[in-house]
Amino acid sequence: MADTRYILGIDQGTTSTRAVLFDDGGIPVHIAQRELPQIFPNDGWVEHDPEEIWSATVAVCADAIATCPDGVSAITAIGIANQRETTVVWDRTTGVPVHNAIVWQDRRTASVCDTLRDGGHANAITAKTGLVLDPYFSGTKVAWILDNVTRARARASNGELAFGTIDTFLLWRLTGGQVHATDATNASRTMLFNIHDQAWDATLLDLLDVPAELLPDVRDSAGDFGETDPTLFGAAIPIRGVAGDQHAGLVGQAGFEPGMIKSTFGTGCFAMLNTGTTPVVSNHKLLTTVAYRIAGQTTYALEGSIFIAGAAVQWLRDQLKVIHDAAQTEAIARRVPDTGGVYLVPAFTGLGAPYWDTEARGAIVGLTRDSGAPEIVRAALESVVYQTRDLFEAMAADGTTPASVRVDGGMAANDWTMQFLADVLSVGVERPINTETSVLGAAYLSALGAGIYDSLNDVAANWRIDKTYTPTMADAERERLYAGWLKAVAQTRGC
Repeated sequence: MADTRYILGIDQGTTSTRAVLFDDGGIPVHIAQRELPQIFPNDGWVEHDPEEIWSATVAVCADAIATCPDGVSAITAIGIANQRETTVVWDRTTGVPVHNAIVWQDRRTASVCDTLRDGGHANAITAKTGLVLDPYFSGTKVAWILDNVTRARARASNGELAFGTIDTFLLWRLTGGQVHATDATNASRTMLFNIHDQAWDATLLDLLDVPAELLPDVRDSAGDFGETDPTLFGAAIPIRGVAGDQHAGLVGQAGFEPGMIKSTFGTGCFAMLNTGTTPVVSNHKLLTTVAYRIAGQTTYALEGSIFIAGAAVQWLRDQLKVIHDAAQTEAIARRVPDTGGVYLVPAFTGLGAPYWDTEARGAIVGLTRDSGAPEIVRAALESVVYQTRDLFEAMAADGTTPASVRVDGGMAANDWTMQFLADVLSVGVERPINTETSVLGAAYLSALGAGIYDSLNDVAANWRIDKTYTPTMADAERERLYAGWLKAVAQTRGC
């Protein structure tokens, strides 16, 4: 036991903050988690309290560290995975945020994006960043904070403020203000970073009106991110890995070969396809992004982003109150033979890929007098699958049709949903033993950065399958159901 090296993985997500203590074989020893309250100031606006994120992070880390069999000194490194694009601006002297964090789901800057699009800037932004022009990304959120918080813009230009996505904010706090840095994956989601040059882009900063003085240093996903303030956990712990949660998930799924794809079913749903060392341009509104950067070598990916997946189940629980917890949905879905023609389109904050429609809003269509709570619950689960098919259709149109997909995230535990996914996609679905692959990927990256692992081959050797789902649905039924989904989506878009 004394020879075991431990890794602490932090997964700061949209709806919860988690810390997992792993041994050096990637096996979880202890999990600590806290839910994160959501703040909705206006229609389409979503915020988090950064101080709530910080206090929860410290609490779950302390909880996990306390369970380490050999004490804090046996923890070799920390790795961080984080909700991406969520934007924080804080005072460099005090570390206090000047505004709540603006969450990736937030749509308040849609009009700014429209103005940029009308000005003919969309193609240039996509060419540099691999992203579509959308309020989803951090750039316009930063500008909004600077323009709407008293003196923020002047203070930013004077170097008094710092910007970061959640990883950067946590690094700053964990290191006692010693490190202002991010990794290449998180930088690639800001709409300020040139993924070809691997550098902040002066033209984009000028276009989006973001002062360079705000920006963090951009580092490899596995490497030196400083060490924790020893007063936090009783000793200084090196931080050696950082990645956005979906990128960390690809690492956790050992998706290291071009053509491999993983799909994460969390608050949102994100399908990421490894494209190797060459960025592939999508002609069907998928994102070109940095998959990970290790030892100076950048690996790229195509990604499809769905804004609402598990959040639809949360909505069933918190707003409709037709379930008490997410685990009930599987039994409810099995209770009825189908939805009776009911489709739920969860466009609560617009539609992501491949539609990128900020104006779309959620709808339940096809209701009859026979429709009830079970049909609506089942339709919510089906909506996640149909949205994933939308992404796979776009990937196929871009020239890639995966033979299988590796799944993870909370909804991957739902056997009914995963079988429906295999049926509607008509591909094999592989679920690993550990479905919390974002925090696992963060731990793996930190193990690489700390020298516990020598290469990605060491990570791949740890991947273990739990269950495979094989398509059984008839082609005609698959296409009939998907056609109904497309019709329902068109109705939410006013088409």
